[in-house]
Amino acid sequence: MRLLFMGTGTSHGVPMIGCRCPVCTSPDPRNKRTRSSLLVAYGDKNILIDTATELRLQALAASVTHVDAVLYTHFHADHVFGFDDLRRFNQLQGAAIPIYGNAGTIAELKECFAYAFRGCPPKGCAKPRVLPQVITAPFQLFGLTIQPIEVFHGGLPILGYRLADVAYITDCSSIPSSQKELLRDLDVLILGALRYEPHPTHFNLAQALQLIEEIKPRRAWLTHMTHAFDHGQVEKELPAKVRLAYDGLTIDV
Repeated sequence: MRLLFMGTGTSHGVPMIGCRCPVCTSPDPRNKRTRSSLLVAYGDKNILIDTATELRLQALAASVTHVDAVLYTHFHADHVFGFDDLRRFNQLQGAAIPIYGNAGTIAELKECFAYAFRGCPPKGCAKPRVLPQVITAPFQLFGLTIQPIEVFHGGLPILGYRLADVAYITDCSSIPSSQKELLRDLDVLILGALRYEPHPTHFNLAQALQLIEEIKPRRAWLTHMTHAFDHGQVEKELPAKVRLAYDGLTIDV
């Protein structure tokens, strides 16, 4: 399995529009963060987690030529507004793409992108072709067990995912005890850490590190970060097994 961080930023991205702070003007490419998304390459299949706003640019930067399935964490703009770019992968692959999410996410996708779920003439129709699937339990995808992890983004129930010994959780402010048990014995945990200061709907750095210490993955990468984090500086403050992710980072598992 290979993990590719397509994007590691929060909803505004980094640099932020109109900001001249040291991180937003930094020459370090690791401080350039598009909206968060992960590509999981498993065998010859690519599983994308979220269609971030910059999906087209992310796919070009990483030379991604096929997406075989999409796992959605939740319906917020920074996680879904690259949806229309799936139609290029439909053209390349000649097939519809299965998409997965909880009931609320799938319903919101159908409402926001209604044009993609309506019938249209077979010729001259340029729209994403997807096969929506509501997740209610673990399921098999290309021979891989996908375990949904139910977490809370403030008061909103959303999904993280465990794929074999890898877990991906962003936009999280609390995790029920029963779901923490599903995160034991991980090789890799990818976890959102928004900033230093507390936030009502996201883990801050201290809370993310506390969870990592509690569940003890062998390795952890932080993602979904604002311009509060200068990559080089924050890495000096982290425990040895914890690192900041950055756009384009690949990890072999």
